[in-house]
Amino acid sequence: MLPALDHGVTRTSLLGAQFDQVDMPQTLALAKQAMSGRQRLQHSDVNVAKIVQMASDPRLRTDVIESDLICVDGMGVKWACELLGVPVAGRVTGADLMMQTFDLCEKEGFRPFLFGARQDVLDAMITVLGQSHPNLQIAGSRNGYFKQDDEAEIVAQIQASGADCLFVGITSPIKERFLRKYRDALDVPFLVGVGGSFDVAAGKVRRAPPFIQKIGMEWLFRVIQEPRRLFWRYFKTNLAFAGMVGRAMLRRDHQNKPAESTERGSET
Repeated sequence: MLPALDHGVTRTSLLGAQFDQVDMPQTLALAKQAMSGRQRLQHSDVNVAKIVQMASDPRLRTDVIESDLICVDGMGVKWACELLGVPVAGRVTGADLMMQTFDLCEKEGFRPFLFGARQDVLDAMITVLGQSHPNLQIAGSRNGYFKQDDEAEIVAQIQASGADCLFVGITSPIKERFLRKYRDALDVPFLVGVGGSFDVAAGKVRRAPPFIQKIGMEWLFRVIQEPRRLFWRYFKTNLAFAGMVGRAMLRRDHQNKPAESTERGSET
């Protein structure tokens, strides 16, 4: 069992969720510190969908909040912070964090383990990484299709690999549950859940151009690619999140509203 990294970063609350005041360079610096010193840094993130999901899933909320480091992923969360006057250091997307950690691993000799996605996606990702990061040594890999009875074997495989970091390309809340449950047994310093980022890295899914990401419309770019599967999911989630932000703004305005003074006339 690895000791947890004591990073001393300020943690902030938002709409029942929490996140730490870190940007991408700070997150990468903490990742390097954890891997160099063999200390545990279990990373999680919050976006619009996850905050909505956490509101009705106490277990997911616990799994996220008890992570060692929580970053703001979605642009919608950043906008909500601005509307509600909540400070936020920056946005750290899972896909960017994964790819920049690969850069760090190649440079420093750290070895990642890849866990998630279909086997064909995983194989394609490893092929692409071999071309883009020729000096990167991958500690091991395993697809993301498994039963609960397989978990002990998967944990043993990851532990035996001697990996310095683990990327879990599985959907929520499965990845959060797995990382929170096994983070001590895995003996891997830097633990990151990256959702569908393996599909992006493998070239199976196109990511929005940088200017689309900057204006917070990456979700719309995804919907255009898969409208039948994603339209109603994003519509309902975004609507629920807008309602949460609106109610929070009303509560804040009510709390900040000065009490009305009343003068009583003296009776004669």
